[in-house]
Amino acid sequence: MDTRANQDKAQSTNITEVLKTNNDVKECGFEFWRQKLNCAQYIVAPMVDQSELAWRMLSRRYGAQLCYTPMLHASVFIRDTRYRKESMMTCSDDRPLIVQFCANDAMTLLKAAKFVEDICEAVDLNLGCPQSIAKRGHYGAYLQDEWELLYNIVHLCAKELKVPITCKIRIFDDVERSIKFAQMLEKAGAQLLTVHGRTREQKGPLTGLADWHQISEIRKSVKIPVFANGNIQYLEDVHECIKETGVVGVMSAEGNLHNPAIFSGQILPVWQLADEYLQLVIQYPCPLSFIRGHLFKLLHHALLIHAEFRDPLGCCKSVYEFLDLVSKLRSSCQSDVNSYEQDSASANDRPVPYWLCQPYVRPDPSQPASKEKKMQREVLKRPLNALLQLDMECLSKNKLKKLRRNASRSFTQNPFKFVKCTCGNPKGLTCIFDQCRSCCRAQAYRNSVNCPGHRLKFRSQVIKQAPELSVSKSDSPCQSVSE
Repeated sequence: MDTRANQDKAQSTNITEVLKTNNDVKECGFEFWRQKLNCAQYIVAPMVDQSELAWRMLSRRYGAQLCYTPMLHASVFIRDTRYRKESMMTCSDDRPLIVQFCANDAMTLLKAAKFVEDICEAVDLNLGCPQSIAKRGHYGAYLQDEWELLYNIVHLCAKELKVPITCKIRIFDDVERSIKFAQMLEKAGAQLLTVHGRTREQKGPLTGLADWHQISEIRKSVKIPVFANGNIQYLEDVHECIKETGVVGVMSAEGNLHNPAIFSGQILPVWQLADEYLQLVIQYPCPLSFIRGHLFKLLHHALLIHAEFRDPLGCCKSVYEFLDLVSKLRSSCQSDVNSYEQDSASANDRPVPYWLCQPYVRPDPSQPASKEKKMQREVLKRPLNALLQLDMECLSKNKLKKLRRNASRSFTQNPFKFVKCTCGNPKGLTCIFDQCRSCCRAQAYRNSVNCPGHRLKFRSQVIKQAPELSVSKSDSPCQSVSE
């Protein structure tokens, strides 16, 4: 480890120059990693709707040294005050912190980054998201072929921000192209790279293994710190990755979601970490969808055995309902825990019991699923038809799920049919002219009358301007028409 630290220090001698922006001194390269990120090696990845403040604080409690925010949309972040407030919850103990944005325009990213440059150590540009929504929005990994655009985005932010700009990237099939891509971003001004050792096409059932060799080659080709991402399921994988690739730190996403204590090397009961997380949610609130997503991943293996808790978990409406469910799950597992502890024979040869945090291993898409696995999937699928006594042709599957959560909810079509106005639009139910709003507005304006049904007050305006036009209530045009 000391040898690698010396190598990193030698590499950093050529990039320790500082950028002077707005009279502030900004550390660069390895100096930035040492001084601002405290030589972080254990990093929690940016995960949409999953690396919120409560989860970051739980991860830090168990050894995480650096956390990223969830990926934030730069354009929405600029224009939506509520989105900006909710997505950027942080606290004094939530440091060091890197804020990640997705963007495809230099000025948009710069404006968004200006909001957060005083409450974080760096701003990260997401160039690694491979999901279809990123393709539609033209961001993430779908920008990796537009080098000139990316150079301009990174260069502008490197020049104008108080904090460094970093990038999270994916590799290409060709290692030489991956190296040139990383060098381009370094030249543009990126002060740290996180390299996910998978291509843009490696996602879902085609995820496969990350290529640590490419990460190693990229690390050797640049003079800035590199984090590795991919193939991290246990703490031993972190040390093995650092040894093989020579990176300064390792980032975990799925490994962290299934075991937030991954960086501590501990394998704890799922209910212990679930309870700690929910207590943090009470302190640092977040949407219920975030909580539900975390618990489904954290309790994944336990729910395979105690499937009766899956549906209630999907229906919880508050943090306290989640806490109660976790407590009930623990009670249901207790007999298995006691039996496991009493049976000490060949304990080292047995697999990790389902109630302890452990990674989720994706099935190999090239291998057909076993009969047992297929049967298990069928058992776990929600039998919506059987439970609701409804025909699938009547309601969509999504509506059936919603109906299961709220049995009183009605998806039947409203029997009332709106009567159309002469123009084709629906008539107002309480319009004094029995017309749609557009036609009513025109007629009310011509006649200087009020229409309470459409909240039009043309007569009131006329009376204010010319009080002598006021008439008694009995003579009011609105009154007469309604009568």
